Amino acid sequence: MAMPPINIGDLAKPATTLIEKVSDAVGGIARPWQIKRVAQAEAEAEIIRANARIQISELERRGLERLIHEEGQKQDNIEQITFKAIPDLSEHAEPDKIENDWLSYFFDRCRTVSDQEMQSLWAKILASQANKPGSFSKRAIELVSTLDKADAQLFTQFCTFCWMIGDVTALVFDIDQKIYAEHGANFGIVNHLDDLGLLSLNHLTGFSRRNFPKYFTVFYFGKPINIEFSADENTIDVGKVLLTRSGAELAAICGASASEEYFNYVIKRWYDAGYILSSPLAGRPNGQQAT
Repeated sequence: MAMPPINIGDLAKPATTLIEKVSDAVGGIARPWQIKRVAQAEAEAEIIRANARIQISELERRGLERLIHEEGQKQDNIEQITFKAIPDLSEHAEPDKIENDWLSYFFDRCRTVSDQEMQSLWAKILASQANKPGSFSKRAIELVSTLDKADAQLFTQFCTFCWMIGDVTALVFDIDQKIYAEHGANFGIVNHLDDLGLLSLNHLTGFSRRNFPKYFTVFYFGKPINIEFSADENTIDVGKVLLTRSGAELAAICGASASEEYFNYVIKRWYDAGYILSSPLAGRPNGQQAT
């Protein structure tokens, strides 16, 4: 579906800057939006030149028509992804600081993506990079380009188990527990995500993180929990799974949802482990945190 004509002057500055940046890096996009797609115009010009030289064969004509269609679709995909990124831009976004090489690499991997949900995922990556240049590595982009829609959906479901413990951390203590299966994860699925390069699974010994301060705050989808360690060795068991760098980058924007049941499961586990837990939201009117 082609994008409607856009008046760039009506867009906020981060959005116009992003469009101009993409145009400079990729070549021709959105300059201006109302004219024929650059790829289509060039392909039609090639037909004219070929006709001027000789009467081209029917096979050649079909080949050129296919080129027009394919390049036009790629151009439309680029524009769809760019415009879907705009709602996720912050007012402090700095798209002008995105490297041209990064943008070229990004669109080279996603220009053939026409599925609406996958375009939305790519758009979130673009917006994230504009909001904070350096948020997404080329390695992560390459990994996302290998995912099909089902893989992306599996990973989004898995990210229900992600907390912010300094950085994005998946807490999977025992994959055989019913709580994980109820939220779309079992050993086979986690092992598959490991094969894709989104996480590392150690089903035997698991992982832990050490040397936390005595008081530390973690977050589950924005909900803060204060942890006070009672022992001298301030260590948190983070379960059997570690997100890879690419997995952590993708987890931050994949659109996962929180689970109150899973949250309570983790809180009980920490309580049983002897952590002293409290919520800075407790006892405040309407659940508002003090400032």
